[in-house]
Amino acid sequence: MNAHPLPADAASSASETWFQPFLEHLRALRQHAEPRLRAFFLGAAPLTITRAPGRLDVMGGIADYSGALVLELPLACATYAALQRQQEAHCTLVSLRAEGASFFSVELDALRTGALRTQEALRAYFAGHAEMGWAAYVIGLVHYCLHRSAEPPDNPSGFRLLIWSDVPEGKGVSSSAALEVAAMTAITAHFGCEMTPEVLAAACQWVEQHVVGAPCGIMDQMTCTLGRQERLLRLRCQPATVEGYVAVPDGYQFYGIDSGIRHAVTGADYGTVRTAAFMGYRILAEAAGPSAHAAWQGYLANVTPGAYGRWFADVLPERLGGRDFLDRYDGTDDTATHVDPERTYPVGPATRHPIYEHARVQRFAALLAELPQRDEAALEMGRLMVASHESYGACGLGSKGTDRLVDLVRAAGPGRGLFGAKITGGGSGGTVAAFGTRAAASQVQEIAACYRAETGQGGEVFTGSSPGSAAVGRLTLPLTEIGQGK
Repeated sequence: MNAHPLPADAASSASETWFQPFLEHLRALRQHAEPRLRAFFLGAAPLTITRAPGRLDVMGGIADYSGALVLELPLACATYAALQRQQEAHCTLVSLRAEGASFFSVELDALRTGALRTQEALRAYFAGHAEMGWAAYVIGLVHYCLHRSAEPPDNPSGFRLLIWSDVPEGKGVSSSAALEVAAMTAITAHFGCEMTPEVLAAACQWVEQHVVGAPCGIMDQMTCTLGRQERLLRLRCQPATVEGYVAVPDGYQFYGIDSGIRHAVTGADYGTVRTAAFMGYRILAEAAGPSAHAAWQGYLANVTPGAYGRWFADVLPERLGGRDFLDRYDGTDDTATHVDPERTYPVGPATRHPIYEHARVQRFAALLAELPQRDEAALEMGRLMVASHESYGACGLGSKGTDRLVDLVRAAGPGRGLFGAKITGGGSGGTVAAFGTRAAASQVQEIAACYRAETGQGGEVFTGSSPGSAAVGRLTLPLTEIGQGK
């Protein structure tokens, strides 16, 4: 990974602008009807306040776990965390959620030496307490700092952590990664185990995979950490190399449109397709031999479309039962999934997708650089997005709602300033990314309204951008600044 040092404390240099929405919520706590919220922060210890944005997956999506290039835009919506040191050796959490405040507390000793000292025990605990699923992300991060960080704290103290977010859940705009990154930025400061942004992002991914149980790729955590306002993060996921930032050209914009169909990276469809891709890699690598496997370095994205078409197109079965695969190949190299002998996997489409998606993203990035000097580049970019969308569908990760939104964007067409659209992230619902001109904003709102009238759901439009957590840094405030304390 490339190294980008994270400032130990950006409070003295960073503007408070990005924290203002959260500060208003903190100040409103003193009038809250819930006594536990009015008195959540105690004593005189200051607050460490952090922020991480959601993200719009412009191109790349599920190909991230296969080493592809991805292009990701950090959104204006964000998750915020406020941490205060406390004398009790507890982690005391509260999440200000739409349905009301949710509280959780655990002793540090339980995580260090007690019943929850192993990742397996922690994962099993939260699997049995699904209503506290949000807390698994945060407590998993604490567990990581205590056991897996390069400099684990010797004598850790407890803390109180309050979370608020305007990143909507289940819409495919990375609410989980925003939660992880915002919380981890505060927790590492508290424990004194500072990490570079890349290491922090990888730690958050590890927690989501091994504690929460979601076999996610790395692009979400990296975007929430290293994203830049109005720039596409150009990330090669091998495992996480930042190749640069691509400006959105003047006059053009990427829009997100919510389908209203809840997306979850823990869903069986996403896990099935990821497993199928690693099964496909294993089959191709065995057919190609050791030299090709060494050249590919374990990533399907390093298999070129030309090589696949010439040498391997006839090697892959379209679908393959888990038992048949295990009988011949024993397993895959993926540590986040396992092959179920009773399941049938879409090996062919799941393997082809990252091979061709990597090529599509490379071409898309090249065309983006040609705008606005060459207007016809936008037309080809739109076609690439639609091809990506159709490939998702071939893998089994499409949905009627997202198909309808893509069709509405295509029907509006270049004449109304819209060039193409695609499903995003883990697929199976969630948000559609659309590419058009800035002047097409009203047309996008019309499409969203039409879709909402047809289906009775979704229709929220995501626009705007903001920096990742590494650029914003941390804000340190005395309680008096939010109307509490002495």
